[in-house]
Amino acid sequence: MFKHCLICTDFSDGLQRLAGFVEELSLSGITKLIFLHTVSVWEDEHIADVDESKLKEAKTYLESLVGQVPPGIEVKVEVSSVRYVDLVNQLVEQEAIDLIINGMPVRSNLESKLFGSHTLSLAKSTKVPVMILRPQLVSTYTVEEMALRCQHLWRNLLVPYDASSAGNYLIERLKSALEKAPPGKVESCYFLSILEDGMRRPELLEIRRQEAEAKLAEIKQQFSPLVPNIITEVRHGSPVQEILDTAFVNDITAIAVASRRATLLDWTVPSLTDSILNRSWFPLLFFSPKG
Repeated sequence: MFKHCLICTDFSDGLQRLAGFVEELSLSGITKLIFLHTVSVWEDEHIADVDESKLKEAKTYLESLVGQVPPGIEVKVEVSSVRYVDLVNQLVEQEAIDLIINGMPVRSNLESKLFGSHTLSLAKSTKVPVMILRPQLVSTYTVEEMALRCQHLWRNLLVPYDASSAGNYLIERLKSALEKAPPGKVESCYFLSILEDGMRRPELLEIRRQEAEAKLAEIKQQFSPLVPNIITEVRHGSPVQEILDTAFVNDITAIAVASRRATLLDWTVPSLTDSILNRSWFPLLFFSPKG
């Protein structure tokens, strides 16, 4: 589904482990891997001198983790003191990156309500999708489990759809990504619409259900040439809980989400995507509003 991948790690998120699974990642269709670690130059709110020995030590460590590189696969290691978001966006352009993999620590403060501060900054500035992995999940995988996960990063996608501008944007971006993907890397897409609680009139609920089913039928027709197995379902209840329940029982490898927010005010308003990010342990494929 994606070919050129930038993996960002601060060494506390466990994502540096992915360097040992280059061969397995290549089986998911990736042909270029860049591993990035940035060393902060901020100390007590002031810019400190760059410690070249720390940069060298970090690069040596990251390079030592790189596993067997199959023929035709390109791997690079980047360690820098350049501002994180600036460097990521620079590499996205230089290396034709089409996916960023980032960690997502559990946080609750306003600044990092969405993904953590680094990923929040990326979400507002990058044009490529960001795959978000929970450090708590990555760190618990055995080598065997990690190898299997790396081969099937996006094999079975759950796609919540709510007919909003963000929902339509998600469909648009996902379809575009699938059209560029090598065949067979995505085996199934599960499109889910949820009718929220609060509709007291059964006839109104039934009308909404029929509308949702009709829209999902259109989506299925669009995606059928791209993915072997398309499943659609309309459920009734709490959106986040229904999404998680669906993911639990349907062998989902990642949940696809998107945002159309463009202003700072937009980012302070809670959304369904925020709720999924705060409550889900599943890998998340986030399509940026910049794309």
